[in-house]
Amino acid sequence: MPKGTVRLHRVLRASPERVYRAFLDADSMAKWLPPYGFTCRVHHLDAKVGGTYKMSFTNFSSGQGHSFGGVYRELLPNERIRYTDSFDDPNLPGEMETTVTLKPVSCGTEVNIVQEGLPEAIPVEMCYLGWQESLAQLATLVEPVIPE
Repeated sequence: MPKGTVRLHRVLRASPERVYRAFLDADSMAKWLPPYGFTCRVHHLDAKVGGTYKMSFTNFSSGQGHSFGGVYRELLPNERIRYTDSFDDPNLPGEMETTVTLKPVSCGTEVNIVQEGLPEAIPVEMCYLGWQESLAQLATLVEPVIPE
């Protein structure tokens, strides 16, 4: 029975446009989203309201992986992204919903994430830890401004 909720807050030294793009670009997501020790393959990503995505994470050490996908429910450019997640594994039932809110601040972007409906089999603290690792990697992607 899904029930867990994770809430995260972070300020990034990057514009909302850069952060928003990193959440919706397949190559970018494959780089920053998997927690430490995992690789990611984005099988498809159709970033529009009603569009779907499918990806998989693989544990680099064991080679074991899991796949998941969902639907984009709300896309407010540079402000908010809301999407669902469902695991392909029947031992991880239910549908999660993630809302990402972006707000411009003096030094970049304030990012707030709420992920609701975590399956009981996933400890909330492990999900929180994974998100913290992902957001650290997101910062290394969106904060550098590299001249052309």
